[in-house]
Amino acid sequence: MVKLPVLKTHTQTMVSLGIKNLKGTIDIPSRKKCHNATPSQDLHLMVSKLFPPMPPMFTLIDGIYSAERGPNVDCQARRSNLLVASSDLLSADLVGAQVLGFAPSTVPYLVHAAGAVHRPVDLSDVEVVGEPVEQVASTHEWTFPYNESGTLPVAMEKMGITGVSCRKYDLTVCTYCAGLTRVMLMAIARAWKGDPFDDVEILKGKIMQASPGKKKTLLLGKCIYEANRNNPHIREMIAIKGCPPSHKAILKALHRAGIDADPELFVHMERVMGVHLKRYQRKPEFDEAFFQIPDPEKKEQN
Repeated sequence: MVKLPVLKTHTQTMVSLGIKNLKGTIDIPSRKKCHNATPSQDLHLMVSKLFPPMPPMFTLIDGIYSAERGPNVDCQARRSNLLVASSDLLSADLVGAQVLGFAPSTVPYLVHAAGAVHRPVDLSDVEVVGEPVEQVASTHEWTFPYNESGTLPVAMEKMGITGVSCRKYDLTVCTYCAGLTRVMLMAIARAWKGDPFDDVEILKGKIMQASPGKKKTLLLGKCIYEANRNNPHIREMIAIKGCPPSHKAILKALHRAGIDADPELFVHMERVMGVHLKRYQRKPEFDEAFFQIPDPEKKEQN
């Protein structure tokens, strides 16, 4: 068995390497259960439990391009020109974390995984060949910066956006609602015309509770609706039900909240991707040829 994860950080698990990559092998209902509301069974622990039952596998962490604040398209890619390989999955992850600038002992799911197999959470029992880790390691940011109150991304606050809050994600927000939140925030930023929005709060995940005094409360997804449907602090509830909610339902909810979101963002999601990819234009280290599958017919002609 071969694992081929990318060398990247992650906005919830700090790093996402070979062990975290196993989450993609389980079915969707199981993935959602990893983002539960029980502190003693949180995402870090659930990810670590994917490791011990696995058979031996060769892990090759692809760090030719590493990524900050992954795993979505709004991450920041770097040309790092690194590969981390091992026949031991945990050893590969311990080295990969250190290459990304993290002491493995600060990454909760690595602490759980090492403890499960009675291994130290460092490189003391790992033989590293090739380049010394300390010479190739560089700090990769893992979390998106929010304002001091944790209610809005710093980038949106710098735009002067007021009248809307969207608290920083927690471990209970699953992959699907996390991705939809990113699109919602982009839609809100593009809808900003300089006037305050109508005191709108957006909640997601499984444990957030509505703040007192907000005029309108958007509940993104079935889980947060269940957690707040009887919340006495909600003055006007705008429930976006579904698991995950549809793009159409999100757009309708934003409009109902007085946020004139552009429907094109939800109809043509590839345009959202394009906005983030523009940052790599005309940079030779991000030559498009590295991201394309060669056409075998053209290759034969050449």
